[in-house]
Amino acid sequence: MDMQLTRIPIAKAELLIRKPADEVYEAFIYPAGTTKFWITKSPGKLEVGKHIRWEWEMYGVSSSNDVKILDPAKRILLEWGAAEKPTAVVWTFTPRTNDTTFVCITNSGFSGDGDSVVEQAMGSAAGFELGLAGLKAYIQHGIELNLIADRFPDDILNRKKSNSPTK
Repeated sequence: MDMQLTRIPIAKAELLIRKPADEVYEAFIYPAGTTKFWITKSPGKLEVGKHIRWEWEMYGVSSSNDVKILDPAKRILLEWGAAEKPTAVVWTFTPRTNDTTFVCITNSGFSGDGDSVVEQAMGSAAGFELGLAGLKAYIQHGIELNLIADRFPDDILNRKKSNSPTK
C-alpha cells in the first residue's frame, strides 16, 4: 500500500461554549482558569512577547510557549513546543447568539517524516478536544473533570512507581 501525504496535517478542535467570548478567552489567559481544565502549572497570565512554560506535572512534561498575538475575546496565537521545532497554536473565539462562543483551536507546522507528522497532529487534536471538553464542564457548570490527567492513567501510575523510594 503506497500512502503519501499531499498536505501537512493540521490539528483542529472546535466546540460551542455556552458563555460569552470574553469569559472563554480569559479562561485561557489566566492560570486560575487553565489549571482547572487543562494544565497544572503556569507562571502567570499570557502577555504578548512573553515566554511562558506550561506544565502537566502528573506526566512530568511541559511546553515552552512564546505569546505572539492576544486579541481580547477574539484570538490567541502561540508558538509552542521545542525551540528548534515550534508549532503554531491559534485559538479563535467567535461570539454566537445567547452569549455563546464557538471556540476553534488549530495547531500547525508539524515536522518530521509523514508518520511522525500524522501522529503529532492526531495527538494534538485529541489533547485540544479534551481541553475544550474540560473547559466546557468547568466554565459552564463549575465541574473539574480531570480529563487530561485521566487520558493516560498508566503513565501517571508508572511515573509514581519510578519516583517512589525503594525499600
